[in-house]
Amino acid sequence: MGHFSHHGEARVSVIANQRVWIEDAALEQLRITARLPHVRAAVGLPDLHPGRGYPVGAAFFSTGHFYPALVGGDIGCGMSLWRTDMRAHATSASKLEKRLGCIDGPLPEALMQEAAAELALLPMAQLPATADMLAQSLGTIGGGNHFAELQVVDTVYGEQPGLDARQVHLLVHSGSRGLGGAILREHVDAHGHAGLVQDSPEAQAYLARHDAALAYAVLNRRWIAQRILQALRCKAECLLDVSHNHVLPARVDGEAGFLHRKGATPADQGLVMIPGSRGDYSYLVQPCADRHEALDSLAHGAGRKWARSDCMGRLAHKFRADALRKTRFGSAVICHDKGLLFEEAPQAYKDVDSVVASLVEAGLVQLVARFKPLLTYKKGLAACC
Repeated sequence: MGHFSHHGEARVSVIANQRVWIEDAALEQLRITARLPHVRAAVGLPDLHPGRGYPVGAAFFSTGHFYPALVGGDIGCGMSLWRTDMRAHATSASKLEKRLGCIDGPLPEALMQEAAAELALLPMAQLPATADMLAQSLGTIGGGNHFAELQVVDTVYGEQPGLDARQVHLLVHSGSRGLGGAILREHVDAHGHAGLVQDSPEAQAYLARHDAALAYAVLNRRWIAQRILQALRCKAECLLDVSHNHVLPARVDGEAGFLHRKGATPADQGLVMIPGSRGDYSYLVQPCADRHEALDSLAHGAGRKWARSDCMGRLAHKFRADALRKTRFGSAVICHDKGLLFEEAPQAYKDVDSVVASLVEAGLVQLVARFKPLLTYKKGLAACC
């Protein structure tokens, strides 16, 4: 891990090779955030890009104090990867799209009863959302960069006995939906961005809600997967489920404190998936043991290259919307929100090969497999749900 800098300043580092472009604005946000009181270390990963006040693709360690605003509104956002029993050679994007239909609305009645029973078991007391609101959002992807993607294995690196390259895989990227945002708004209204003192009643109350949102996000990803599997009439096994937006107790250089991950994947929870854009590869990687210099964190994806507000102006004169619903792999993109289609275009993201190469060159991960998209679901037709 190394040592913290002297004179009370946080240690700041960036993990990226020369092929990865990182905006000056993102680096400035990283440095400014590292100056918050009680922050002892800050790490920018190769997917680092500017966020709303705080950088995305970064991890921060603080002592005696933590910052809910640094975690942000999508508490528990993360990735789950499922191995289905569908054979890659026996299906196609067009077949899958016809079967899948629209999955934006509440869960189908056939699934809702079981899902509601599981929801009732979560620690949801004193949350800024009703059980009915949570049930209506459960199993939905949401907007922004969230997606569900059916993928096929493109390359396997070395001997990987647990990996079946013949099967279609399902990657789900989503979080706690409106719950995390409601928790953040309630916190900021009461406390601003100053953060909370460890073990104070306010800190304990926030962490209880934070942990409930983490649990809800895991459940949400599972029910997104279940409704997709039901629509496609197949079964699947969950290979991993890892959050990349949270604050957790941690010990760094022998000192106890809090590890904030803002778009940063844990390197201490086994295999992780690092997706590119909807028109790029995704990489399954194994974090290397006993490498802690990046605060036990990895990139959570390719990272944005352009601001959302810039995408339409940069791309609309070059591409029709229909052209963005197909990728260079021949995969299909289901997204009937034109603005979102342009905001999430592959051109708006960094090259995931360079991002992952930075982690490999830094000795933080080993490659397990590379996947390519078959069908990416973002948003269906409003009339179909």
